[in-house]
Parts: sequence; structure tokens; C-alpha cells
Amino acid sequence: MKEKIIIFDTTLRDGEQSPGASMNIAEKVRVASQLEKLGVDVIEAGFPAASEGDFTAVSQIAEKLKKTEVAGLARTSKHDIDKAWGAVQRAAKPRIHTFIATSDIHMKYKLNMDREQVIKTAIEAVKYSKSLTENVEFSAEDGSRSDRDFLCKVFEAAIESGATTVNLPDTVGYAIPHEFYELVKYVKTNTPNINKAILSVHCHNDLGLATSNTLAAVYAGARQVEVTINGIGERAGNTSLEEVVMALNTRPNYFQAQTRIDTRQIFPASRLVSLVTGIMVQPNKAIVGANAFAHEAGIHQDGMLKNPMTYEIMRPETVGISSSKLVLGKHSGRHALRSHLKDIGYDLSDEEINIVFTKFKELADKKKYVTDEDLEALITEGILRTEDYYHLEYLHVTCGTTVLPMASIKLSINGRSVKDAGYGNGPIDATFNTISKLTSSNAELLRFAISALTGGTDAQGEVTVKLAENGLTALGKGSDPDIVTASAKAFINGLNRLEYLKTHPITTTSEML
Repeated sequence: MKEKIIIFDTTLRDGEQSPGASMNIAEKVRVASQLEKLGVDVIEAGFPAASEGDFTAVSQIAEKLKKTEVAGLARTSKHDIDKAWGAVQRAAKPRIHTFIATSDIHMKYKLNMDREQVIKTAIEAVKYSKSLTENVEFSAEDGSRSDRDFLCKVFEAAIESGATTVNLPDTVGYAIPHEFYELVKYVKTNTPNINKAILSVHCHNDLGLATSNTLAAVYAGARQVEVTINGIGERAGNTSLEEVVMALNTRPNYFQAQTRIDTRQIFPASRLVSLVTGIMVQPNKAIVGANAFAHEAGIHQDGMLKNPMTYEIMRPETVGISSSKLVLGKHSGRHALRSHLKDIGYDLSDEEINIVFTKFKELADKKKYVTDEDLEALITEGILRTEDYYHLEYLHVTCGTTVLPMASIKLSINGRSVKDAGYGNGPIDATFNTISKLTSSNAELLRFAISALTGGTDAQGEVTVKLAENGLTALGKGSDPDIVTASAKAFINGLNRLEYLKTHPITTTSEML
């Protein structure tokens, strides 16, 4: 039978202490709601004694959440504990989390207390907290650098005084996984009443070992893990929720443990926290990074196409990401290129693939990633090689606040010049209406996008359109310093490609992209 691991999320408390990660009250409530949707067991909503803003945020979160325990952090002082209780008391499931340092260096230089004074203070704080709520957590700050036997004595006293959870923090990220495993085992073996409380761990990432240490602790018998979304937190950050949860989810037979996290909400939670804190997720971040499910190497792509499990130990959909990505770059192979071309509408022959692949490799040596638009240009250049059926000879547009937008256009259609004028809701609409009239086209405009190729007010604009007609679809592109002219070029380019497809149906999905 798999053991239940309690997920204690401290994104809103320890995570917010990450430099530049401050959130306002509305943002904290929004994140808390997502964390509840994610299925975390406990949310440490803040440090109520730190400021009135923190107190208000914790209070509002406590009132809003219905399923998740809400914890308030407090030092071992009556003032802090009263503040914490005042903030969480209206929660459906309130918790007070009190702490004091137990390492010799902290006791000497920070607390100016000896061991007996620390034990006495911890007992008083836990007892007072217990008089307010049954759900009390006690943390031994800097536990990983504390004397083992003293740590056990402090935990024993805290549990005897009413603590239902005792937390062993690696506050400065000093521990090594096997060492931390041994420490957790020692605490479990040498704390006489440890069976009366949940043993928790809280690791920091100063040596990049927070997740490793946390998983080692779980393997040693810890049953609560304290984590943050995206691993944000002080200095190098905290243990990453998504890494721990997916390690347990992916390797259940090894850990014999499980959580109640809805893993499909991991990526939405990651995006939200990144959005409200302004802290971007590094591309190679495990689970939620942009490259976590992206593959460029040709060998990897070939394996992925045959069986995704060859190079993915979890499916992206499991964590809320829509799909894996085969990134086309200089390491990509012919198999991946053929597959991607099929996905965007091209079913090319072996000979055509060889032509495009050669040009693709040449382009990939010049730029990091090859986009769909790049591929479309390569196919146009290497395979289609057709003269334009429609060609723009001139365009004149009249528009303004006091006139009806009008476009006068002259086109060459298969070598024959025609001209006309038309109206629209704006200059681009008038242009498209007139071109459609001149070409007798019934093409439907599915997409219209404008982007600047350069900076400044004199930037050249690029327009992309997607057209559909009689079951065929095609992209059209045009660029010009004048955005109306660029739009006309893009529309005509799309019509030319539709015209080509009518006599050269090279795609199985009838889509030319």
C-alpha cells in the first residue's frame, strides 16, 4: 500500500521572499485558489506578523479556501502566534506553524540562547499554539546543521507539547542527499514519540540539491514535503513542487508513495506564478520549462515518432501541457521533417522531401530554429516554382475620418490587366473587397496578422493571411513599409497559392501552409 505524502506549499510565504517576487493581495488570493485547484494539502499563506498586508492576505485566503489547510507562520513569540491565529482562524482548516533555530551557530549568534532555553521556548510556543488550534506545526530552523541528538530532544518536547507536525528544514541548502536520508532515519529512530506526529522536510536549493534531498527524505520516511511552484524562494530557491510530485508520480514503485495532486494543473499553476511574480521559468527547467518536452536531435525525434516513451518518461498532457514539440533545427533528421510537414499539410514524395531537406539543412545552419513559415518558403522555392497568376500593378487608397474608405486597384491576371474600385469598413477591408471583385474570388479570410520586421515608426510591416476556398486553405505573406500595401500583397499571395492548389493538389489535408 502506497503511503500518502502531504504537499505543503509555501509559494506565498517562502516563495514570495524570492527577490522581486512580491505579490499584492489580489494576486496572492488568485494563486491560492489555483493551488487549491491543484490539490495541495496545506498552503502556507504568509507570515502574518511581518506586515499588515501579509496579515490581510492570509486572512482573505483563509476565508476563501474550502478544502485546503491554511497555515500562518510565526516565530516562537506570543505576538507572532496571536497574529498567525488571527489571520487563519476563519479557515475551514487552520494551522499555526511556529519555529525556532536549533543549530549551534544560530543559537549562539542569532538567538543568544543555550540549548535548554531553546527547548523551553519551543515548548511554550507549541503549548500556546495548541490552546488556539489542534493543528500545530513546529520547525527546527537550520535542522540539517543541528546536533542530531539535540534535534531529537527538541522534536520530542514539541510533540509532547502538542505539535502534530514536526519539520526538519535544510534552511541553507547545506545537506547532501544520502546525508539527509541518514538524518531523517536517525530522527525517526531516536525521537521516542515521533509516531504521534507527521515528520516534514523543508529544503533549499543552494547546492542545487533541494529536490534530491526532499526525495531522499521521503524514501527515509518523511511524510510531508514543503515546496514551492517553480522552486522559487530565498537565494537559490526552494524545493520545486512539480519536480517532487512528478518524481513520485513517475516512480511509484520505487517510493511506494503518492500525493493527491491533480498533475494536469501543474503547468497552469507554473504559468500563473511566473505571471504574477515576473520571474520567468528557465527553458531547461524540469517539468514546466519550455524545453521540457521539446526534442531537436534527429535520433531523439525519430524515436519519438515511433514511440514517445523512447525519450519521454512522462506525457506532457499529464502536467497540463498540450503536446510534445519536435523542434526543427540543424540537428533534426529527415524523418522529423517529413512528419512535421505532414502535420502542417504537406504530404511530399521522397524526391520532394530530398529537395526540401537539402534546403532545410542549409537554412538551419544559418538560424537557430526553422519555423513553419520558413518551411513554406522552402517548398515554394524548391518545389512549387510557379509564376504568379495574379500580380499587383498599383494600389491607391482613400481613407480618413470624413470619407468612406475606398481602394482603387489594377491587377494583372494571367498577363491581362484589369482595374476596379471598391469600398469597405477601413482601407484594408476596401482593398480586400476590391481584389476579391477583380479576381472573382470567394476565398474566406480565416486569419489576418500584422507584425513589424524592424523597429521604429518607419518599420517594414509583414502581413500574414490564411485563406480558405472550396476545401483548400493557403497562407499568404506580404511585406512593405505601407501596411495596406503589405496587406494587399499578402492577400494576392494567398490567392496565387490557392490557384496553384486547384491544379496541383500536393497535400493530403488540402492545406497549403
